Amino acid sequence: MPYLIIKKMKDPDSGKPLFTVLNDGLSQIMEIEEKEKAEELVLVFNENSDSGWIYEIKEVCDRKVP
Repeated sequence: MPYLIIKKMKDPDSGKPLFTVLNDGLSQIMEIEEKEKAEELVLVFNENSDSGWIYEIKEVCDRKVP
């Protein structure tokens, strides 16, 4: 099952949380097939975030059409 990476931020004016899904280089949502690779990316992003943003992994739900 694929995984997404979510960037959590705070709105500078209201302080409310904002969430962004990371995109690939073609402006499409980046889906990572292996959880270990997604975890490695999140670790690198969090270690290099100088703005206080937090990155997390989210599992993509099954998209079954009835």
